[in-house]
Amino acid sequence: MEQVLERLSESPIFGFTILLFVIVTIPPLFERLRLPGLVGLLVAGVILGPDALGLLDLKSDSMKLLSDIGKIYLMFVAGLEIDLVQFRKNRNRSLGFGLSTFLVPLIVGTIVGRIFGFGWNASILIGSLFASHTLLGYPIVNRLGLVANEAVTVTIGATIFTDIAALLVLAICVSIHAGEFSLASLIVRLGALGLYSLLVLFGFGWAGKEYFRRTGDEQSNQFLFVLLAVFLASVGAQVIQIEEIVGAFLAGLAVNNVVGHGPVKEKVVFVGSTLFIPCFFVGMGLLLDIPVFIQTLSSDFGLTLSIVVGLIVSKFLAALIIKVIYRYNWNETITMWSLSMPQVAATLAATLVGFQVGLLTEAVFNSVIVLMLVTSLVGPVLTARYAAKLPLPKSNIETDRSLIWWEAQEEELALEKGVHQFTVVVPISNPLTERYLIEIAALLAHHESGVIVPLSIATANVHMDEPQINVALRQSQQLLNRALDVSKEFKADARPKIRIDDDIAQGISRTAREENAGLIVMGWSETMGLRARLFGNVIDSVFWASHCPVAVMRLLKEPIEIRRILVPVKNLTPQTVRTVRFAQLVADTNQGQITLLHVCDRRTPPEQIAQFKTELLNILSQAGLQVKTKIKAVAHDDVARVILKAAQSFDLVILRSVRRRTAGGLTVSDVTTQVIQEITCSMVLFGEPHS
Repeated sequence: MEQVLERLSESPIFGFTILLFVIVTIPPLFERLRLPGLVGLLVAGVILGPDALGLLDLKSDSMKLLSDIGKIYLMFVAGLEIDLVQFRKNRNRSLGFGLSTFLVPLIVGTIVGRIFGFGWNASILIGSLFASHTLLGYPIVNRLGLVANEAVTVTIGATIFTDIAALLVLAICVSIHAGEFSLASLIVRLGALGLYSLLVLFGFGWAGKEYFRRTGDEQSNQFLFVLLAVFLASVGAQVIQIEEIVGAFLAGLAVNNVVGHGPVKEKVVFVGSTLFIPCFFVGMGLLLDIPVFIQTLSSDFGLTLSIVVGLIVSKFLAALIIKVIYRYNWNETITMWSLSMPQVAATLAATLVGFQVGLLTEAVFNSVIVLMLVTSLVGPVLTARYAAKLPLPKSNIETDRSLIWWEAQEEELALEKGVHQFTVVVPISNPLTERYLIEIAALLAHHESGVIVPLSIATANVHMDEPQINVALRQSQQLLNRALDVSKEFKADARPKIRIDDDIAQGISRTAREENAGLIVMGWSETMGLRARLFGNVIDSVFWASHCPVAVMRLLKEPIEIRRILVPVKNLTPQTVRTVRFAQLVADTNQGQITLLHVCDRRTPPEQIAQFKTELLNILSQAGLQVKTKIKAVAHDDVARVILKAAQSFDLVILRSVRRRTAGGLTVSDVTTQVIQEITCSMVLFGEPHS
């Protein structure tokens, strides 16, 4: 048995299998314990490493490759996830807080290094580890609807400055450590770094826009282009003798505007957060020498305590300075402090680099691991407590008719062409769900004096004379004949259409564009397996490619029987309001009533909940549709559970399609996904173009 285990441990396939098992099972277990999933990956690396079970070896070529790719990918995603739009909104204050939360921790960290006998170069590097931060608390403020709050926006924008500056300090310190220091060599390195940064930021950005423009909808090639960009930037960084993670971060910023919030970004982040980034954290766990780690906590406890306390205090001082300058209140100040406290992505990657080149000792490496554990737990806890006390951002939503997408489209086209009908495109392929889809589309079109376009896609390849085409066309015609019968029942005009296309999603999107559709109504299909998550299914592709809103429906009863409609409302954004307006339209076709369910944090002050209700009622009062509407607010931590419980008393639940975000490189749980999986009544997933 020992020989078998020894032989297996030498197999790269065995090690990769163990890694996949750890990535799949460990993070969810730790998240149930309310601990970050990445902590579980670190612990798994320790247990599977040479000091415990010995099943994984970081010195093996395969493990080293996966860990290095994960390190590069982590910094790339950090750059890709930075919201440049939010940064531009409060550019000056973001730079001010970025400068404060960089310089103060840098100085404190340098002092800590000097106190414990490190040279100036190593001490400054320790200070730079203090200077950056990871927005682990972003999902919390996002859930509370506070992303547009100025204090939150300023902190998000400051991330750009702190991460870039910290990585530049790392590059300079490592370069000085690698050779003899001279002023001339430093100027040359800084010049090379400046030129390289400009080349990556502007050159890669321009090349990306040109490539995406020329390739159109070829997502696979665009995905490969983004991967090529990040690793080309990393190799370029090595050429000018700086760390590859600097290039990876710059590449993330460079392609940020290119990929936007589209499907290519979703796939890039999915691959990284699912596979490569977890491998990096497992590799960090493998590096931990347990005896030395325990010894560090005992013999070098002063160093560990100084690093942890120094970071927390310095980040607080930086937020306090900004409080005085910009006159923020204490809740805003502590929120900024807690958001800028967690040290994960850039800190861990830079620490690993400094440790590998011999600039940082193992005691510092172990202390930074403790720092990561403490700040990744304390920071989000403080964010949840104090961000809940912040007032909701003042709504700047226009409450006129332009909030309804198709009405704005009608007005625009009416000015251009003189006349335009509200058009609903209904792709049909399943005879079992066809009737309900045509029925609800007919109700909506009749209400708006519009027309429905029942659409059947006959899939075909290059050879158009094959017998399969004739079979597909006959089936399509049968579906359209039934659709015409249903539309006549509900007195709705219909223009049935057959389209031959080798891509169903593109066929739907192109037809909707050709017909100037105001809405696409589709039937629900389950997302199955890894391939669907990685490459998307028809629904995902239509959401991304469509020019108009898409309503994906799973109807368990006839639409004419739907009276009670539940709409979960997270925060007041134009997208949320348009979803509510769509729900009002559905209800008005059937004399139904709507309940708007707002699930807020337990610590949300009553006055904030009252303010939210007042603003929402003000918007609804100007909607123009006389639909009975009730607002219900519930303070609870489990949003999905509240929605599922409430849905038991309703005929239909309308959810807004929202893409997944990431924090620290790991996927954040998606309330919508859980609700979709467990809901037992009819459901609509409503999404706008590129939502």
